[in-house]
Order: sequence, then structure tokens, then C-alpha cells
Amino acid sequence: MKELAAVNSVNMGGQFHSSVLSMIMDAGLLVQLVLLILLIFSVVSWAIIATKYRNLRKINSENSLFLEAYMKCSNLADVFPEAKKYASSTLAAVFRAGYSELISIAKAARGPASSRGQEDPFVSGPELKGLDNVERALNRACGAETTKLEAALGFLATTGSASPFIGLFGTVWGIMDTFRSIGYRGSATLAVVAPGISEALIATAAGLAAAIPAVIFYNYYLNRVKNMTLEMDSFASELINIVERYYVKN
Repeated sequence: MKELAAVNSVNMGGQFHSSVLSMIMDAGLLVQLVLLILLIFSVVSWAIIATKYRNLRKINSENSLFLEAYMKCSNLADVFPEAKKYASSTLAAVFRAGYSELISIAKAARGPASSRGQEDPFVSGPELKGLDNVERALNRACGAETTKLEAALGFLATTGSASPFIGLFGTVWGIMDTFRSIGYRGSATLAVVAPGISEALIATAAGLAAAIPAVIFYNYYLNRVKNMTLEMDSFASELINIVERYYVKN
């Protein structure tokens, strides 16, 4: 009998909702707007997470294939056609940039005679006198590829840092509405306070639900991007050493 009386008091004092959806539908307009914003943040974040996973997986696979082809080739001219096959590979992009700059330098050094169509501009012997242009080309390529790898990660960082505060704002506003309704009713029983507070707290839960995956995957992808950047820098340094060893005239 006591339990039945308690249930009846809840029904008489306020609207108690047993499902999250019903609480969202009966929440205040501003709280619903906050939940909509958080839903957009969450959907976009998960889209970025899924897209980034596919892209990084493809890049990693093509980097491995390109390195395998690179190790099998005996000169840079043989590597260049292989590099064209892997459009998503960051290492292939760095190689294409460096090799294209080498071709431009070699042709400029040889003059009009260099336009006779041979594939390897260095086949007749070393003619280069410096590596500054090649180093700049490789650095530009590494920077461009790093920028591509980091694309959209900023949104994950923004979601991870802003979503909890957006949700907290919705919660505070919902609690303010609850206390205002208490003032109108002139009573502060648990049955009156609980429904409004539970509706308001959904905003905080939604903010955390959007922020937690964004923070986790942001840190995960940022670590992978750093590893790929280090891999590109190492490859660029190795390429510079090869050019200096075999192609640069002292």
C-alpha cells in the first residue's frame, strides 16, 4: 500500500517519464535546441571518424606497397612510374615531388640538349650542384601531406572540448526552468522537482556522449598522423642522402 501511494504521489505531483525519448520530447525548447546541436556534432564526428579510418588504412596499405616497390628498384627513374600507381600514398607523393624537382634541376643544368626524351635525366653522370631546391620541394610535399592527414581532426577536437559545456548549458537552463515552475506551484516535493531535473540532465549526458568518442579518436588519429609524418621525414632524408651520394657534383 505504501508503494502504491508513492506511485500515486508521483503521478499527482509531476510528470514522471520512464523513457529517454519521452523526456526529450517534453523538455524545454532551449534544451531541445541544445540536444539538436549536440546531435549534429555527434553525427558529423562519427562521419569524420569513419572516413578517417578508411583513409588512413588505405594510405598505410599503399605506403607499404610503395616501399616494397621502392626497395626493388635499382634507380630513381624506375621508382617514379611505381610512385604514380599509388595516388593515396604519402610516401609516393613525397617521392614524386622530389623526383620532379630533380628532373627540373637536371634539365636546367643541361640546357636544350636535355629535352631529348630520356627517362632518367641523371643517366649520363652527376650534374647537380646543390640540394636546396630538392630539400625545399620535399619539405613542401611533407607539409602538404601532413595537412591532408590532419584535415577534419580539428572538428573532433572542437567537439571534444565544447560539447560538455554545451550540454551543461542546456542542463543549467533546464534546472532554472524547473525551479521557476516550483516557484509558480509553491511546492518543492521530489515528485515536482525530479521530472524537470531529469529532463535537464539529458543535455549533459548528450554532451558527454558526443565528446567522449571525439576525444578518444582525436588522440588516436593524431598519434597515427604523427607516426606517418615521422615516416615521411625519414623517407625524405633517405632520398636526400641518395641524391647527394650519387647525383650531386662536388
